[in-house]
Amino acid sequence: MTGKAKINIEHLDLYIGKQHILKDVSTQIPEKKITVILGPSGCGKTTLLKSLNRLTDLYSNVKVSGKIFIEGEDILHTNMDITEIRKRMGLLSQRPYPLPMNIFNNVAYGLRISGRTNKIVLRKRVQHYLELVNLWDEVKDRLHDPASSLSIGQQQRLCLARGLSVDPDIILADEPTSALDPISSEVVEKKFIDLKSQYTVVVVTHSLQQARRIADYAIFMYLGEIIEQGPASEFFSDPKEELTKSYLKGLFN
Repeated sequence: MTGKAKINIEHLDLYIGKQHILKDVSTQIPEKKITVILGPSGCGKTTLLKSLNRLTDLYSNVKVSGKIFIEGEDILHTNMDITEIRKRMGLLSQRPYPLPMNIFNNVAYGLRISGRTNKIVLRKRVQHYLELVNLWDEVKDRLHDPASSLSIGQQQRLCLARGLSVDPDIILADEPTSALDPISSEVVEKKFIDLKSQYTVVVVTHSLQQARRIADYAIFMYLGEIIEQGPASEFFSDPKEELTKSYLKGLFN
């Protein structure tokens, strides 16, 4: 990896019951780049992503060992404040989940829980984050409409705006365009590329085409292990491992 690492993962193992989900995973996530995690269904990529903000703590009968350092702090340490960890990370799921309130309050919610309650400040910041995700011009005249009235692509960008409103420095995205049409997917992809100048972005995707378009760094997983990783330009043009070559050629079974 070239450049500064934002996240360092060292010998991460995760079990759910007796099932070994992540197996001695070690990697570095570069700062202010887009890292894409690839692999077939069930390979552990979503579990790895959720480990970064300790959402895996919510699993029943989970056992984790290893270390995950974010700027030198091991977030797996028992004394870490999980709420503070999650405030540092915006999370996008496969399908958008806007809050059951209007468009304005979906973004204002994140600001309020961060202690910003002044009405003038709220209005300015809501506009700022909606502009940041290229949604302001589409919704500025309907801010008090239910968020559910938006298209699914707009809802995903609204959720991104809400996630950014708590001032994270990392964006985690779990197949964020899998439920979107091609046009909406392109908008989200372009926004990730824009945002990487300010944020570290980690994306799980099944789409090789998407990975090629947006990745600066690529990680390929299979059966809970990292098989190959490296700068995207090298990973896609000159993979070293036979499993990686087969996966990239679409020959993976």
